Amino acid sequence: MSTIQTLEGDFKNVQGQYAIAVGRFNEFVVESLVSGAIDALTRHGVARDQITIAKAPGAYELPLVCQSLANSGKYDAVIAIGAVIRGGTPHFEYVSGPVASALGSISLDTGVPVVFGVLTVDSIEQAIERAGTKAGNKGADAAMTAMEMVSLLGQIDD
Repeated sequence: MSTIQTLEGDFKNVQGQYAIAVGRFNEFVVESLVSGAIDALTRHGVARDQITIAKAPGAYELPLVCQSLANSGKYDAVIAIGAVIRGGTPHFEYVSGPVASALGSISLDTGVPVVFGVLTVDSIEQAIERAGTKAGNKGADAAMTAMEMVSLLGQIDD
């Protein structure tokens, strides 16, 4: 009887080039997310010189930056980090949905993992909780996802 082969990413074979695309808007929250992502990457053996940060004005501009990074052929994964906080206008809906959709499409179109590390929250308090307090650091979570995808895709490509 034959065995079933299972492929699953791990955090051992994560060497490569990583890009972090950062939407600067809501920078007081975003900088904590970026720090969390860098910390997660370096703790798992990714050297600081294997990390590039590209800063965009806001979350809405992230898809174009991520697409350019992914298409450059220089990066094994792209991590999109930003924060969209709901306010009293429909602006939240105009930004959050299209950004999420576009980032997913870029990943599929380029074959480069583009990880969604953009907070889409109802309040500043929720954003702070997800940037390193009660709910952990979603930037670190996004970096972990990027490394797992690099590892998994490396196994598939072998």
